Amino acid sequence: MKTKSQLISVALTIAGSDSGGGAGIQTDLRTFAFHCVHGTSAITCITAQNTMGVKRVDAMTAEAVVAQIQAVVEDIGVQAAKTGMLLNQEIISAVAQQITILGINNLVVDPVMVSRTGVQLIDDDAVQTLRYALIPQAAIITPNRYEAQILSGLEINSLEDMQAAAEIMQVKLGVKAVLVKGGGMSGSLRGVDVWFDGEKLETLTTKLIDTKNTHGTGCTLSAAIAANLSLGKNLWTAVQEAKEYVTTALTYSLNIGKGQGPVGHFFPLLQNNDHKTQSVLK
Repeated sequence: MKTKSQLISVALTIAGSDSGGGAGIQTDLRTFAFHCVHGTSAITCITAQNTMGVKRVDAMTAEAVVAQIQAVVEDIGVQAAKTGMLLNQEIISAVAQQITILGINNLVVDPVMVSRTGVQLIDDDAVQTLRYALIPQAAIITPNRYEAQILSGLEINSLEDMQAAAEIMQVKLGVKAVLVKGGGMSGSLRGVDVWFDGEKLETLTTKLIDTKNTHGTGCTLSAAIAANLSLGKNLWTAVQEAKEYVTTALTYSLNIGKGQGPVGHFFPLLQNNDHKTQSVLK
């Protein structure tokens, strides 16, 4: 009996590995799978982390990252790609070169430079390479509050600041669209995102989910946008549907470990349970 085979959209994630499974490559591949997209990967670094935090980070060589990207694109091909933690200037430069050489389209750049709490994660040279070599090739970038401050040069404390920063970044960085994430904002702006594509300035608001288990939301959002783009959806629709997906995944967040658990990427499997926040029996 012959097996049934079919063409399927392919997305590529270029990011770090999270041993705790809450963010990075692991989260991206789960998000791709949820959207019925075949997920491929190029690992930039390996982290030893759990719900309590990161204990160790080991970088891959730039050559190893390039080899992974080439192996995927030259054989399988990709309809969209996203970048997450690229870690250092050498890797960022190598990835930017491969995006150009291989003609990778529908690129989503999650500019992982600063944590939601304001801690800078890569050095200034790496930030500049990200700004000038990689971001201009993106269809969309998804900076958080602090990343948007660095990239726009504005201090962000209000919705008007978010809007102004989005407009500045879209023009000055040469990117098609910008989505400023409000997860790091306070009060009524928490979780409110701002979109600008050179023409349309929009505020995206969804219900606020009261959960401490939000690890990996940024990775999930950018991966969901890439998945939707790989399926042929336009950029605005891809963003709207990705935000809805993240909101629902937050509703079914996973109460695992002793710290901040991840969102529930596979929430349809959890909806039959009585409780929306799942606990692991120990």
